[in-house]
Amino acid sequence: MPGKYSVAMTPDRCTRLDAVLALRQPDLTIFAENLHKPRNFSAMVRNCDAVGINQMHVLADVDTVRTHWNTSQGAEKWMHIKTHNNTMEACTHLKSNGFRLLAAHLGSTTVDYRDVDYTQPTALVLGTELFGVSDVALSYVDQQISIPMRGVSQSLNVSVACAIVLYEAQHQRQAAGMYRHCRLDKATLRRQRFEWLHPVLADYCQRHQLDYPALDESGELREPMPRA
Repeated sequence: MPGKYSVAMTPDRCTRLDAVLALRQPDLTIFAENLHKPRNFSAMVRNCDAVGINQMHVLADVDTVRTHWNTSQGAEKWMHIKTHNNTMEACTHLKSNGFRLLAAHLGSTTVDYRDVDYTQPTALVLGTELFGVSDVALSYVDQQISIPMRGVSQSLNVSVACAIVLYEAQHQRQAAGMYRHCRLDKATLRRQRFEWLHPVLADYCQRHQLDYPALDESGELREPMPRA
């Protein structure tokens, strides 16, 4: 029953989460390839949430990564994480869904990260902390980018580099008006709104393979909660 399983709903909570959903960018994402340090991945989850990314992609064992969520400060609750079996599968999936792949990698064709148009569907590919983006991933990318360095070090921490590039993407998208209206499709918005506003009920429906009941504008159930 809703009274037994639901989380207390307040107007402020509903308004806040609806406002965040309205800013989500379905055509901006990252692909984290075999990160060795879970804390870096957790920080990247927080980066993605901060700029409105709705789904990120990863090869690492997500169950292992979840043991280090403290760095993300709860951002994982709002982020869809899609796992892939290998790099080829991940890159093929992203390309088939219309994403242009940008690799944070220093090479002969690398351009300044600020010289790229991030208003297009974009997936930022980030490699391991030790070896960078793999040759397999590089064979799929459309452009290699780098962050200019003026010191002795030739690279930044991967989560820091991720944040810098994503905030450039946010800046360009903000100027282009891409945060002015909700860009999620209706089905995704309905599903995600229910999962964010009623996580316990959503878990119940998922475990029992039940459809989510409809919500009204205030976030309350508009129809009875289905029973298993």
